[in-house]
Amino acid sequence: MLSVDNIEVIYNDVILAVKGISLKVPEGEIVTLLGANGAGKSTVLKSISGLLKSQDGKIERGTIEYRGKTINNQSAENIVKIGICQVPEGRRVFPDLNTHENLIVGAFTRKDRRGVKGDFERILGYFPPLRKRLHLKAGYLSGGEQQMLVIGRALMGRPSLLMLDEPSLGLAPIIVREIFRIIEKINNEQSISILLIEQNANMALNIARHGYIMENGRIVMDDPCDRLKENEDVMEFYLGITEEGGKKSFADVKHYKRRKRWLS
Repeated sequence: MLSVDNIEVIYNDVILAVKGISLKVPEGEIVTLLGANGAGKSTVLKSISGLLKSQDGKIERGTIEYRGKTINNQSAENIVKIGICQVPEGRRVFPDLNTHENLIVGAFTRKDRRGVKGDFERILGYFPPLRKRLHLKAGYLSGGEQQMLVIGRALMGRPSLLMLDEPSLGLAPIIVREIFRIIEKINNEQSISILLIEQNANMALNIARHGYIMENGRIVMDDPCDRLKENEDVMEFYLGITEEGGKKSFADVKHYKRRKRWLS
């Protein structure tokens, strides 16, 4: 469905943030992109969704294809119309609009009123807490409810490809598990392809089929998630598991015993 081929992204004509990465998202699958803060993951999503221009960024070289058509540098509104929706990190709700209005905004490209109404009810089925908050301003929702709202708002655009940027950010573990359960359910029931950026590597690798690891603007490893979970570097540096099978303590995280093999 989506093919990113050797793209380089530069900000302000000076800062090279993404250094020739390639990745693919097959139809109907969940793919995860992992990496430390500042690795360039969010920039990759913005390149796909057309948001680079608003931040003085541009694709310097390489191509992005969606269903066989090049979409480099198209406007964000055109990207949404062809079926790609991004949920940015930080729960970007419209705080002065209520929950109902936030959801309806997500359908701004659609003209099928009956379909919009049906999708609205379907989304409330995925996220039952929102039904009780329809007339409450979004700024007063809890963090978990806001995350449900922004995912639901993106689904109102009826995307074929949903891109999620750090959906677990700042949420309690029990809410994170529920959010990921719903993401997996949406993928299974609607066959929506999902490109997932996530710091919680364990959760991401458990629901995705294929994973990419990004560091310093480059893809350093990719494999099916079952194999990534067994890789010694991924286990130590992303899952916090030592070769002896124990968990690393927080105090040890910054003091690695060896270099990552992909940096050798």
